[in-house]
Amino acid sequence: MTQRRTLLAASAGLASLSLSPRGALAAELFSSIFMFVPAGPGGGWDGLGRAIEQAARQSGLVGTFQFENVGGAGGMVGLPRFLQQRRRRPDALMIGGSVMVGAALTNKTPVSLQDTVAVARMTEEAGVIIVPANSPFQNIGQLADALKENPRAVSVAGGSAGGTDHIILGLMLQKLGRQPREASFVAFPGGGPAQAAILGGQVAAGISGWSEFSEQIKAGRVRALATTGSSRIEPDVPTLKESGLDVVATNWRGVFGAPGITAPQRQALVDLMTAIHATEAWRRILADRGWADAFLTGQPFDEFLTRDRAETEGVLKDLGLA
Repeated sequence: MTQRRTLLAASAGLASLSLSPRGALAAELFSSIFMFVPAGPGGGWDGLGRAIEQAARQSGLVGTFQFENVGGAGGMVGLPRFLQQRRRRPDALMIGGSVMVGAALTNKTPVSLQDTVAVARMTEEAGVIIVPANSPFQNIGQLADALKENPRAVSVAGGSAGGTDHIILGLMLQKLGRQPREASFVAFPGGGPAQAAILGGQVAAGISGWSEFSEQIKAGRVRALATTGSSRIEPDVPTLKESGLDVVATNWRGVFGAPGITAPQRQALVDLMTAIHATEAWRRILADRGWADAFLTGQPFDEFLTRDRAETEGVLKDLGLA
């Protein structure tokens, strides 16, 4: 169960489209793209949207981008707005991912990712457990001991209730012999507010994707205690599994089209994301941000989404979170 989010990256098959940032540009596929981010600025979804813009514009694939951020409830506040206001818009994309799957199930919302048009899975990323630089917790063992003794006394910031961060904390408590429902999980609408709470000492610890906290870790403002992937991201930061907690969980992110678009319009968006994925600019972004390439489109992506929803629902029920 804890291994369920290990993904196999798919090949784009478009090596011939690789572009250097100073070389000849590709033919423009869209004059403009409306990018909807159902989270506040500064988080993982916003980061993916801005990265797509960077690679697409550097490579000449899109002329201009317009962004809208509407955060809250793991994307469940923004999703209805995207569905209603961008219906049948062939130039509209929304960022989403595993967090939104869990949030829809936890909140029992009337809408979910199933109401959008799947375009492409782009990345997956391991999470990281951090504490403020002045925290008394010097390593993951000390934090685990405190959680085992009294989970409600250790507040942990993360994304939406039922999302990947919440699931990770629940799995940790389960492995420590406690009930996941005992967690003192503090949900935030985006990475920016969560960072502010952690840096301000409002919570004892935080969980999020590595890229959301990497700059704060490098600057020494927070301390990374452990990561949640199957292997280390940084040599001096252990994984949960090698620290004695058998938990492995990663967070996938992708892009989705508006409801009501036609099959050719969906294919045009898939072609755009495939071309972006093949660029040198995108490869550099993946390396710089520590994102794993999890590219997937078409029927394989549709099938993945069906499996992921079923598996997420099973995990949330096992943890008492749904």
